[in-house]
Amino acid sequence: MTTPWNESTPPAASRIGVLGWLRVVLRAAALIVLVFGALAVLLLVRLIERPLCGLHRPVTPSITKFVCRNGLRICGIGLRVRGAPMRSRGAVVANHTSWLDIFVLNASKRIYFVSKSEVAGWPGIGWLARATGTVFIERTPARARAQTELFQARLMAGHKLLFFPEGTSTDGQQVLPFKTTLFQSFFGDTLRAAIWVQPAAVVFHAPAGADRRFYGWWGDMDFGPHLIQSLTPARGGSVDVIYCPPLKVSDFADRKALARAAEEAVRAAHQSVAQQHQ
Repeated sequence: MTTPWNESTPPAASRIGVLGWLRVVLRAAALIVLVFGALAVLLLVRLIERPLCGLHRPVTPSITKFVCRNGLRICGIGLRVRGAPMRSRGAVVANHTSWLDIFVLNASKRIYFVSKSEVAGWPGIGWLARATGTVFIERTPARARAQTELFQARLMAGHKLLFFPEGTSTDGQQVLPFKTTLFQSFFGDTLRAAIWVQPAAVVFHAPAGADRRFYGWWGDMDFGPHLIQSLTPARGGSVDVIYCPPLKVSDFADRKALARAAEEAVRAAHQSVAQQHQ
């Protein structure tokens, strides 16, 4: 079981005035209409897409990307994408700051998240995750072979799988050491020669005057209050996504070497962009 990172005291919640609550209500209503309206469309399209295309999803990822781009606009968060998302088959690894990472990373690239199996059973969230093609995994040695076969099928079908090697979310001010377990899946005979891993850094910038950890969601923080605070500012913050040069799996001796190279790339990109905004 993953231990939540809890090494920073959450910033104090700001007072929400009448106009702030009005923004929260209007933005939350817009998000609900956007997410669940688009979900209905996605499920209808998938009824046709699945029998015709199987694992391939030529249409529905565009619906997810549309929802996430506009979800960020509703939240008042500006998005900047630096670097080039890779075209080769492979996976993306990124640092993890918040539930907002789902919107940010889906908005900038067609990807499918890799998530712990427990998420599939979460009310609402699990349903959305399954509908958008999330890969659910169990971090147990007994499931390692089946997990590798699942990764192989999805990656060879052209899906860009994304996971967070830190294993937990943080306040967004640093990058934690990468756990190496999932990297082993790329070293199977079929995948090693055909797959690339692209490191990506996600750097949030708080609204003017707010604590720089404003968008971080970690430890025992509740989702509801964090969502409300995120929707409150009249003028929101921004987020940068930096795509680093892809790493070819076959260039590395083992999972530890690959994970270390990916971690170093993410940390360097994260620090560079964060320093530009200090």
